[in-house]
Amino acid sequence: MPGQTIKEKLRAERLAARDAIDTAERMEKSLSLASHGMGAIDLGEQSIVSGFLPIRSEVDVRPLLDLLRDRGARICVPVVLDKQTIVFREFVHGAELVAGVFGTVGPGPEVTELEPDIMLVPLAAFDRRGHRIGYGGGYYDRAIHRFQQKGCNPRLIGIAFDCQEVASVPDEPHDIRLHGILTESGFRDLSDEAIVKIG
Repeated sequence: MPGQTIKEKLRAERLAARDAIDTAERMEKSLSLASHGMGAIDLGEQSIVSGFLPIRSEVDVRPLLDLLRDRGARICVPVVLDKQTIVFREFVHGAELVAGVFGTVGPGPEVTELEPDIMLVPLAAFDRRGHRIGYGGGYYDRAIHRFQQKGCNPRLIGIAFDCQEVASVPDEPHDIRLHGILTESGFRDLSDEAIVKIG
C-alpha cells in the first residue's frame, strides 16, 4: 500500500533526525517543551494526565509531568500488556518500576489503572493538521478507541521535537487527529479543526 510505504519512510527519516539531537540538547529542548506545556495545558478539577517514560531519543516529559502533578493532576503512564493492548497505570513519586516490552518500564500490575482526561502522545512524525505517525504498533489508536467506546474523549496532545514535523502525513479514515501539538518551540492548538474520526 503506497500510503503505508510513505508513512514508513517518513517515520524512519524523522526518527533519524530525532536520534541526531545530542543528549544535552535533547534535555534542554525537553525543558523548553515543559515550560510551554505549563502555559498551554488547561487542567480541570482532578485532571488525569497520561504521559510516558522516555525510551531511545524521545522527548523527556518527566519535567512536565512533575509540574502538572504539582498543579494537582494525577499522572499515569502506558504499560504494554501484550501485542495489542496498553493500559495506563498511575505514576507516583518513588513508585517501583518494572521492566516491560520494547525496552519500556512502568508501574507494576498492583498499581491502579486510570482513564486519562489528557493524553500526551509520543510521535514519530506529525504535520500541521494534527495528523501523526506513531511507531507502527497501533497501541495508542486502539487505547483511544477503547476510551471513546466507554464515553471518554481525552484531549490528545502530540509530543515531539520540531525536527519531527513533515509537510503532510498520509491520513486514512480510521486515523485519530490530535487536538494540539507541543514541541520545544511552543504549543499549537488544533482543537477547532481536530475532529476525531473513527472508522
